[in-house]
Amino acid sequence: MSTAEEARFREDGFFLRSGFASAQVCEAMFERAVEMARADIEGVDLRPSYILRENRLDTPDRPGEERTSKIFRLHRDEEIFHSFATEPRVTSMLRGLLGDEIDCFLSQFIFKHSGSLGQPWHQDGFYFPFDRSPQIGLWLAITEAHENNSPLSVVPGSHRENIHAATTDPRPDAPFGYVEIVDYDMSAAVPVLMKPGDLLVFHSHLMHSSTDHRSGEVRAAMVYHYADAATVDGTEERWGMPSPNNDWMPVLR
Repeated sequence: MSTAEEARFREDGFFLRSGFASAQVCEAMFERAVEMARADIEGVDLRPSYILRENRLDTPDRPGEERTSKIFRLHRDEEIFHSFATEPRVTSMLRGLLGDEIDCFLSQFIFKHSGSLGQPWHQDGFYFPFDRSPQIGLWLAITEAHENNSPLSVVPGSHRENIHAATTDPRPDAPFGYVEIVDYDMSAAVPVLMKPGDLLVFHSHLMHSSTDHRSGEVRAAMVYHYADAATVDGTEERWGMPSPNNDWMPVLR
């Protein structure tokens, strides 16, 4: 990280690295995600990866990618996603935030097609009942995120907050696990506008959201989460079951 990036992360809880990934990498990720989404519709066993459907778009007349909200657990066995998760440019940047021993524990490819629901205000740390923090998220723009296609929004400085209580998303077709923070002033929120290949690096306590997607174009992103390798995952103790999303893989030792 540069000195400016370190300062931005401390102050705002995130920084943006423009042009981090090539167009070829973004295209390859998108093509593989589409291939997997269509294979899932055909009944192909994708394990250990799995797909979360977009409930309001999950109809037989649509292609698999339009019926898909997220594809999880890509970082271990899917080569294009594994290569990015472990490449030295990524791990060297993370070293400054997490230390010399780091695991990638979660990955997800996100599709936002017209009609997709946005995700309410939340902190990723809400889903991570671990014995230490922070965790670090890397959000790679696969397609452009601009003002008119429901880009991610963040509240600068909200990473200084503890994890807030959150209510279950009340929308009847909300994807499983969506929650919403309702006890914090989000008026300072700013959109994160990104070109394909741009990388957002963010703190697990940073509050962020997206609105319902109504543009006629797809917005896609690939997201990874990293933690100190000595982290104790308390998901099963907290929720009574292990996380279906978490897969702890060493990336730096």
